[in-house]
Amino acid sequence: QVQLVESGGGLVQPGGSLRLSCVASGFTLSYYNIGWLRQAPGKEREGVVCISSSGTVTLYADSVKGRFTISRDNAKNTAFLQMNSLKPEDTATYYCATVLTGCDSRWTGELGPWGQGTQVIVSS
Repeated sequence: QVQLVESGGGLVQPGGSLRLSCVASGFTLSYYNIGWLRQAPGKEREGVVCISSSGTVTLYADSVKGRFTISRDNAKNTAFLQMNSLKPEDTATYYCATVLTGCDSRWTGELGPWGQGTQVIVSS
């Protein structure tokens, strides 16, 4: 069964950090580009960052550049999202997904399997 499972979310104060994980099962993650997306209540889904299958290409949303870092450990079938300097506007449910196109401006429109999401709340 193809599955992605996110974890690592929680409540953090502004300026704090969290590290999200995305573990794949039922398929080989290294074959796919991977994206992290988020959706806040009442807002549209937003693409946060995409990473190529080799890890050599990344594309970040302007809102997270310099604060978030995506990485992947293909040997562990896992992708990560390190989030630093968190802001209240980063509050959302974060999802990982396989990306069926390149990590370009259209990547959020070409997604494969998703995880169930992990909630991040940034609040004092």
